[in-house]
Amino acid sequence: MAMMGPLTGRQRIKNKAFANEEDVAVFGGDKVALNHPAVEKLRRNHLNDLENIPMFVALGGLYVLTRPDEYCAKTHFIVFTLSRLGHTIAYQTGYTRARAICYAVGTGMTVSIAIQICITLWKSR
Repeated sequence: MAMMGPLTGRQRIKNKAFANEEDVAVFGGDKVALNHPAVEKLRRNHLNDLENIPMFVALGGLYVLTRPDEYCAKTHFIVFTLSRLGHTIAYQTGYTRARAICYAVGTGMTVSIAIQICITLWKSR
């Protein structure tokens, strides 16, 4: 997720597709361009990250507080991270099926952690 901003900036410079007049003046280009396909694809990918990663991080923090099995927790964290990396690569290269699978796996990890948190809280009542 942290790399999406610099990658978007690189695409803006490469394609001279700037969102601000001052950027056009400094880096060149004809006019402000708000809809270059390569830039917008990265922006949509970044938005998808922002819709999914913060929720996982928040639930992951709560999950750790429930003192889960270490192997189970590591598996969730590694699988989620790899699924998001795969999602980003698949998104940018146009592999729609791989992107959907990676998205589903990451979402599955988030849901699994949420369920385990709920079970732990239910048992502790």
